[in-house]
Amino acid sequence: MFQDFEVRTRPGDGIPRLAALRAGMAAAGLDGFLVPRADRFQGEYVAPCDDRLAWLTGFTGSAGFAAVLADRAGVFVDGRYRVQVKAQVALSVYTPVDWPEVKLADWLRESLPEGGRVGFDPWLHTIEEVAALRKGLDGSGVELIGTGNLVDAIWTDRPKPPAGAIEVFPDALAGRSGAEKRKDCAAALAKAGQAAAVLTLPDGINWLLNIRGRDIPRNPVVQAMAILHVDGGVDLFLDPERMDADLAAHLGAEVRVAAPETMETALTGLGGPVRLDPASAPQALADLLAAVGIGVSHDRDPTILPKACKTASEIAATRAAHLRDGAAMVRFLSWLDAEAPKGGLTEIDVVRRLEGFRRDTNALRDISFDTICGAGPNGAIVHYRVSEETNRPVRPGEVLLVDSGGQYEDGTTDITRTIAVGDVPQEAREAFTQVLQGVIAIHRARFPKGVAGAHLDALARAPLWAAGRDFDHGTGHGVGVYLSVHEGPQRISRVSTLALEPGMILSNEPGYYREGAFGIRIENLIVVTEAPALPGGDAHRAQLGFETLTWVPIDRQMVVAERLSPAERDWLDAYHAEVLARIGPLVEGAVRDWLEAACAPL
Repeated sequence: MFQDFEVRTRPGDGIPRLAALRAGMAAAGLDGFLVPRADRFQGEYVAPCDDRLAWLTGFTGSAGFAAVLADRAGVFVDGRYRVQVKAQVALSVYTPVDWPEVKLADWLRESLPEGGRVGFDPWLHTIEEVAALRKGLDGSGVELIGTGNLVDAIWTDRPKPPAGAIEVFPDALAGRSGAEKRKDCAAALAKAGQAAAVLTLPDGINWLLNIRGRDIPRNPVVQAMAILHVDGGVDLFLDPERMDADLAAHLGAEVRVAAPETMETALTGLGGPVRLDPASAPQALADLLAAVGIGVSHDRDPTILPKACKTASEIAATRAAHLRDGAAMVRFLSWLDAEAPKGGLTEIDVVRRLEGFRRDTNALRDISFDTICGAGPNGAIVHYRVSEETNRPVRPGEVLLVDSGGQYEDGTTDITRTIAVGDVPQEAREAFTQVLQGVIAIHRARFPKGVAGAHLDALARAPLWAAGRDFDHGTGHGVGVYLSVHEGPQRISRVSTLALEPGMILSNEPGYYREGAFGIRIENLIVVTEAPALPGGDAHRAQLGFETLTWVPIDRQMVVAERLSPAERDWLDAYHAEVLARIGPLVEGAVRDWLEAACAPL
């Protein structure tokens, strides 16, 4: 299996490790040290050798950080992880902090009223983060000090860096060659008057060069940094021993491969100005270029928007991946519907069986993230990962939340279904119906060009708000094509000001969570498309909408039908009719019979 159920961290482990870090702080003359959940590449997912936050504290979420002082240690987490963190850290020495409601600068000001020296590793914090923190600390007497990494100094059994296989991603699936992409991104540099751009995000580099790798579990990327020059040439900093003849031929002579340790020397030889993305480039790069007097231009990574706006080939490939994955999900749900009411399953049983159905496609490269399978109260842990210690029976009368996805060469999938195991509480059905209404509102949305994710986010929340409810995560994240399942910069979120553009793939996943009782989430993937003009509409106002990519039944047992409007009922019936039309030919026998029943009109 791709997924395992090993318990990798224990709260008690964090107590002696925290003491060792504090000893290192004292020896370095520091009053504090920051430990982010980040590596030098600034991606969301990190290799085991870079998972410093989990090693130190026990918290394994995909976002957050620790601020360690001599007398207190805060673990800052957002709304997705506030239940999880309390179970994973030793609360006798670590204090969970609600972030971003509580700002790090304010916390440090309060915790160090007389000032102090707080260390950080400049390779693990972006230019933007450091600038914001320094601004927030201005006048406080608290000084930020760039240092070596104090966690690495005490992590004696740290895993080795990854060095997985590298593969060529076919131009036919990408829709454009690496040479074409390099030419267009270089043209953006020339237009901005920039000599080069330092690329630090692995998924952007993999997209640019049409390569994929196995360096990060669940994310098919090669970890590397690169310099893109205004002439379209690229210096790729990667162990040359990982190259083979096929890869070298694919990259071509304009992509020059050099060992990672030569990057700093290469940077000091650049002419300026050099583009750095302050949202993703490590502070260490800005410090290095400043030290040798090379001009820096703060600008968006040139690969981000082109990568987000998928080509027609990428969208066609993704549709095919979702049909394959949808058929696997239907086989799984048919099996689950028959077995779960008997009361003999556990969360681990469900995860194993679901991965088995995806493996049966003979096309699965990996799962796109560790499957979230939360029965009853575990469903309220937004990013719950079942382990041998937390494994819970799937009991009749409870709600089961399953959030999962697959990595296929032609696409990345991500789907959540919330399932009634027998008769479930009316309160859960009411909340499910409100979440479903939010899902439908996003699917049906039409909006003018220039509208951002923040403008649409309220559509998904309005039914919950009307009932005095809400959820503490974004409504949708970007998704790559055989790349990261969480891809920026596109989002449907209160904080996203980026205008949505055709070709952007997003999730549509409102939810509701009742701690100690149940969790609900429904998730489909969608792609932004041009919307056809409407009779009587403004001819000069181009509009956009969404095309559905995910075709899997939504559990009608969870729906309080009388709470849906006629338009919402029509949408749900039309969605299920399309599921049957698209997935029906891919399944047969008892599974086909189950699908027909699951897709019957409400």
